[in-house]
Amino acid sequence: MTGPARPAAALTVVTGAASGIGRATASALAEAGHRLLLLDRDATPLAAVAGGTGGTALAVDLADGPATDALVREALAGTPVDVLVNCAGVGWPADTAETTDELWETTLAVNLSGTFRMCRLVLPGMVERGRGVIANVASAGALVGLRRRVAYCASKAGVLGLTRALAADHAGQGVRVFAVCPGTVDTPWVDRMVHDEPDPEAVRRRMRERQLDGRLGSPEEVAGWIAFAVSDQGRFLNGAPLVIDGGLTAV
Repeated sequence: MTGPARPAAALTVVTGAASGIGRATASALAEAGHRLLLLDRDATPLAAVAGGTGGTALAVDLADGPATDALVREALAGTPVDVLVNCAGVGWPADTAETTDELWETTLAVNLSGTFRMCRLVLPGMVERGRGVIANVASAGALVGLRRRVAYCASKAGVLGLTRALAADHAGQGVRVFAVCPGTVDTPWVDRMVHDEPDPEAVRRRMRERQLDGRLGSPEEVAGWIAFAVSDQGRFLNGAPLVIDGGLTAV
């Protein structure tokens, strides 16, 4: 599912574009005619994605807010941004007792503060031009509690709250902001997280079983919905979560 092609001059920024949902989203948007600026901290795979999509790669670590602000401003060089897709995210299995200050702060720095900073960078230009779309990738964990995901769920719930507030702030200004709440998706990040568990196969089985479809989603399934939702065909979606979770939050 993809939306209509974008005008050649339109610039779309995708964070977390080196792998997983971000990578699939970059590919889907490139197919729809978007001109891409792709951000990720992993420079080598990011360069490969940029090469495959015709986009421009910018290696940044969203945990370092001031450096990210400076690098993105320099890369944009005044170029208007019509679409921002915030896909960058981190997370580690940890319950409350296992959640160190460093884990908590890093998770929120990337997932919540990084999302906020990127929105803050592009919103003034969108408001000035009277058009723009922001898609913030949250999680089904923003809607329901997930075991041993304390910092992750808190950060993603924050992304959902941020999304609603931004949509309310900019209502009537030609800008819309929505969230995307995927269920468990088969990405390299999930592979790494499962690998760190004592019984990886048991964890993966529980992940499949908690979704009504009995399987993990694919990055391409989520990316297709994002590409549609940021297009003009998705223009009635604003201030709300787009839940693509295989039924995880239904029961």
